[in-house]
Amino acid sequence: MPDELSVGELGRAVSALRQEIQAMGQGINSRLDKVVSTEVYTLQQAYTDQRLTGLSNDLQKAIDAREALERQFEQYQMDERDRRERERQHRLYQMIVPVLMGLLAAAIAIWAVVAK
Repeated sequence: MPDELSVGELGRAVSALRQEIQAMGQGINSRLDKVVSTEVYTLQQAYTDQRLTGLSNDLQKAIDAREALERQFEQYQMDERDRRERERQHRLYQMIVPVLMGLLAAAIAIWAVVAK
């Protein structure tokens, strides 16, 4: 009978087993306290999705605004280039016309002298 436990030892073993089970139960309860309910999780997920959609819309608006600004800047550059070209041609004509008028006046003067 040396393998059999006495009543006192069995009581102590049952008491230790109870304490272990209570400790496991407390551990499970502490983990369950940290768990979020399904309703709260669903609400949080819906809010997160809504926020992401809002941020995505804001980002798309910013991208569209940037692209519009780039198009406007490119149009401005082309308009400025055309304006400069017109000014260059205008200055060229302002220089050539008086020279041609002078040459024409000189040719008429020479023709008038030769024709006499």
